[in-house]
Amino acid sequence: MTQAPTLDRTTIERIVRQIVAGNAVPAAAAPAAGEPSKLVVSISARHVHLTDADVETLFGPGHTLTPMKDLYQDGFYAAEETVMVVGPRRRMLEKVRILGPTRDYSQVELAFTDAISLGIDVPVRASGKIAGTPGCVLVGPKGVVELREGVIRAERHVHMNNRDAQAYGVANGDRVNLRIVSNGCTTTFEDLLVRADDVSKLEVHLDTDEGNACNLDAATEIKLVKQEPCGCKKH
Repeated sequence: MTQAPTLDRTTIERIVRQIVAGNAVPAAAAPAAGEPSKLVVSISARHVHLTDADVETLFGPGHTLTPMKDLYQDGFYAAEETVMVVGPRRRMLEKVRILGPTRDYSQVELAFTDAISLGIDVPVRASGKIAGTPGCVLVGPKGVVELREGVIRAERHVHMNNRDAQAYGVANGDRVNLRIVSNGCTTTFEDLLVRADDVSKLEVHLDTDEGNACNLDAATEIKLVKQEPCGCKKH
């Protein structure tokens, strides 16, 4: 049996990657020295990450995920497979997309309105920080998986490679703000987590609620802004 590789990384669901920043900022062959890459902002709809074992429980022995659509980050994809997510009092979300490759823990990522529909009080967490989070039941065509924990609202964040991080003057684990102008209205999302490594493309992840709140589809200006020290004195 050929198993999909297990990686620890959050990405996005089905028609997810909307490259709206490309409508406002012309693409360049390569950034100038010291300049960051073209910024992409993507909407992350509700989705599920699974372990190899949970894939087999839900879809049958020997089953592996079937890639449907490549995602913006290299090596990641939306799969053909979907599951039903069931919360308390039998509230459910049907056909929730699975993202691949598989990883070493299963996790469900929802927007705030999804969590309300499901009847779960979902905390905001960075992907992978699932200790103490609520669980749910996943239903597939061949079986059922009960997750004791792993349901989160993904903390808004920005992927970048280390060269882009240097251009912005930040490092992995720092925080930045995102400024979006749409139809003459400006929305600023604060405290995006910087996830910098050697290979990632420059991409912000917002959930569907956040994307709708700032009217991202109509954005005319999108900018990452480094947070500056407030200068406050600690008492």
